[in-house]
Amino acid sequence: MSTDSTGSNEAPPIKLWGGRFSGDTNALVDAFNASIDFDRRLYREDIAGSIAHARMLASREIISTEDRDAIVAGLEAIRDEIDADEFEFRIDREDIHLNIEAALIERIGDAGRRLHTGRSRNDQVATDTRLFARAACDQILIELRQMRSALLELAEREAETVMPGYTHLQRAQPILLAHHLLAYEAMFARDTERFAQARARVNVSPLGAGALAGVTYPIDREMTAEELGFEGIATNSLDAVSDRDFAVDIHSAAALAMVHLSRLSEEIILWVSAEFRFANLDDAFATGSSIMPQKKNADVAELTRGKSARVIGNLMQSLALLKSQPLAYNKDNQEDKEPLFDTVDTLLISLRVMSAMLPTMTFNARDTAEAAVADFALATDYADYLAKRNVPFREAHEAIGALVARCEAEGRTLEELSLEELQAAHSAFEADALDINLESALAARDVPGGTAPATVAAAREAALARLTAEGSEGSEA
Repeated sequence: MSTDSTGSNEAPPIKLWGGRFSGDTNALVDAFNASIDFDRRLYREDIAGSIAHARMLASREIISTEDRDAIVAGLEAIRDEIDADEFEFRIDREDIHLNIEAALIERIGDAGRRLHTGRSRNDQVATDTRLFARAACDQILIELRQMRSALLELAEREAETVMPGYTHLQRAQPILLAHHLLAYEAMFARDTERFAQARARVNVSPLGAGALAGVTYPIDREMTAEELGFEGIATNSLDAVSDRDFAVDIHSAAALAMVHLSRLSEEIILWVSAEFRFANLDDAFATGSSIMPQKKNADVAELTRGKSARVIGNLMQSLALLKSQPLAYNKDNQEDKEPLFDTVDTLLISLRVMSAMLPTMTFNARDTAEAAVADFALATDYADYLAKRNVPFREAHEAIGALVARCEAEGRTLEELSLEELQAAHSAFEADALDINLESALAARDVPGGTAPATVAAAREAALARLTAEGSEGSEA
C-alpha cells in the first residue's frame, strides 16, 4: 500500500533544493507547501517527460548513455511500483517531481542526480500539466461524441414523436421531439469543436524553457517535443513556464459543456414530472425517497445540473488565480491542479452517465402530441394562412389574437370553429383553413433548420455523417 509519511525517527533528509539553507523547514510549512496529495496523479506524465529529457541529454552528450540507461530503467521501475500501489510518497518531498527524483537518486546514485540538468521544476510541471490536459481533451472528445451519438439514436427512435415547443416555458408551436434533441446535438457539436481547439493550444512543449530564461546547455527542445507528441515548442521561455491559458481553455469549454448538460437535465426533470408526463425514467437511472414510497426522483439529472456549478466555479478560480501574477512562474500555480482535475473528472462522469441514461428513457407520445396542439399552439399557422393570402402579417396577427381571446372566453379551440366563424374574424379565410392541424403545421416548416419531418430526418442524417467523419479523423490522429 502507498503511504504518506516523513519517514521514521531518522533526521529529515536535506531538500533537493536546500543547498543554501542551513535550518530545517517548519513542519507547518512542509504541510502547507506540499502538493503530493493531489499532484501524484501526474506521475505517468512526469516520468514520461523525464525519460524524454534523459534521452535528449544523452543524444546531445550532456550525460552519458550509461547514465541515460540507468535513469530510464530506474524511472520505469518507479512507474511500475506506483502502478502497483507499492511506492512510498513522502510529504517532505513536496510534490510528484521531487518524490520521483529523490527515489531515483536513492536507487541509482549519481546518475539520478544528473537527470535535472538543463531543466527546472517550472518547465517540468508545465510539461506534466500539458500532457495531462492533452489526454483529458482526448477523453472528453470521445465522451462528447458518445453523447451526440446517444442523442442521434434517440432522435431516430422517436422520429414520429411530436411535442410542444416552448418559449418562456409557455407552449408555443408544435415540434418534433427529434428536432428538440438535435438542438442539443448541435450544442455538443460546438463543445466538440471547442475541445478540439483547446487541445491544439495545449499541445505545445514548454520543456527546456528552464526556470524562466532558457538553459545554458545545448539541448534539443524539438527532440523532446516530438518524443512527447507535442506539435511544437513554446517560443518564449517566460511564457512557457507561466502560461496556464490552456487550463483556462479547458475550464471554459467544460463549463459551457456542463451548462448544456444542465439545460438538458432541467428539461428531463420537467418532462418526467407529474405536471408534464412527457417521459419516463428507467429504474436504473432513478432513485427513491427514504420516507415517501411513491417517489421516483430524477437524481441523475438533478446532480448533473448541480455539478455544473462546481465546473463554473473552477473556471472562475482559474481566472482569479492568474489575474495578478507577474511573470514568470509563481507558487500560486500549484493551485491550478485540483480544479483542473475536478473539472475533467466532473465533465467526464456527467457525460458518461447522461449518455447511458438517454437510451433508456421512454416518451409518452400520446400525451406529448395532445400537449403540442393545446393552448392554441396552432395560432401562428392561422396567422400565416392569412399572410400567405396577402394579408399584412400584423393585421393577421391581430385578427387571430382576437379569435384566440374569443375561444378562451367560450372554452373552445381554434380547430372547433366553423368556416363561418373564421370568416367572421377575417374575410380571407377559405374552406381549406379547416385543414389546419398538427400534421400540416409540422409539414409546413420545411425550411432548412425547420421541424418538418423530412427536414428533421435530413438534419439527423447530416449530423450523423459529421459525427462519423469526426470519429474517423480522431482515430487517424
